Amino acid sequence: MLTRVRSLHYGWIIVAIGFLIIFACIGLARYAYTMLLPSMQAGLGLPYDRMGFIGTGNFCGYLLAVVLAPSLIRRYRPRAVIAGGLVLITLALPALSRSHGFIAPLTLYFLIGMGTGFANIPTMALISHWFRSNRRGTAAGLMIGGNGAAIVLAGFLVPALNRTYGADGWRMGWLLLGCITLVVTVLTTWLVRNHPAELGLEPIGTALPPSPDQLIPCEHRGDGALLVRLGTLYMAFGATFMVYGTFIVTSMVRDYGFSEAKAGLYWSWAGLFSLFSGIVFGTLSDRIGRKYGLALVFAVQTAAYLLAGLRPGNVGLLVSIMLYGSAVFAIPAIMAAAVGDYLGLARAAGAFATITIFFAVGQTIGPAAAGLLAKATGGFTGAYLLASAITASAAVFALFLPKPRGDAS
Repeated sequence: MLTRVRSLHYGWIIVAIGFLIIFACIGLARYAYTMLLPSMQAGLGLPYDRMGFIGTGNFCGYLLAVVLAPSLIRRYRPRAVIAGGLVLITLALPALSRSHGFIAPLTLYFLIGMGTGFANIPTMALISHWFRSNRRGTAAGLMIGGNGAAIVLAGFLVPALNRTYGADGWRMGWLLLGCITLVVTVLTTWLVRNHPAELGLEPIGTALPPSPDQLIPCEHRGDGALLVRLGTLYMAFGATFMVYGTFIVTSMVRDYGFSEAKAGLYWSWAGLFSLFSGIVFGTLSDRIGRKYGLALVFAVQTAAYLLAGLRPGNVGLLVSIMLYGSAVFAIPAIMAAAVGDYLGLARAAGAFATITIFFAVGQTIGPAAAGLLAKATGGFTGAYLLASAITASAAVFALFLPKPRGDAS
């Protein structure tokens, strides 16, 4: 019964559960912070830089988890590590809802970041085992859609909670998100399987002639440099997308004079468009190649950040948000597929964890630097313009990636 649901390959069940895992561990635990930040800042009485440091605490926890995840995955297998990460998030979110001051929220959000890393890394690595090369981008894109669903939910839920509970709305928000994560944790523990062989299945996709490089860990000359190049691109993404993702709602409320409800509506547009970002660009990268897919995504992000920095009015802001949403989750989807293409199945999980260290460093530095810049200048215009310069450089850099040696999975 578990292996087939009306002749549906179980790999698609893995994608569906992966969607929910990403929805909970990143979408709710991280992107809800964007909507909750203005009321949370007022409730805690903290300045921009302190709220930026709390966001950075989450990324520091994620970075630590990325370092620890490969050894834990090898020892306990992905399913156990994912469940453990979700349990940590489930416990920390309600505690965050009761926190006060600066140190307690910082510590709890650090733990949530650890849980996010432990859940996300093995979930994305599962793609290389359940899907062959010509379907990995599509599968990763569908999983990544969980982020967009969470953004849409937060865009409507948080203003409603604030209207109902007033100053304690952000506390009820974190508590409710913890309850949702608990449900996802139970489903994950029940349904996730580490490998299609456990159910007597083959991966989804077209099988090519077998190559030993894809089945056993095999070092090639230049692999280290290739990982650095992929990691550098992932770091550029990490350093920029969370600056926008963390502070754009605050910019709408403080700089544009939007009500929280209107800012939530605009932010929900980002979530709506992001539902399709991973699948559209992931599938496109299956067809045109990973490097061209990456370059195109970075170009779209450059336009989004540039519009936000130039502040061309409400219409320009809405276009910026739509562009951001349309491309925001495409980079992780393409990267998850790319590591399997470039380095083979046996090394996919370790390679993805390695490049995610670069990503985590970038997203740790980005929001903290943006918070300090905003405190010094009184706004986030400079941070958005700097982000656009970084992604424009990344778009050019992506075009010089080599062609994969081939995928035999």
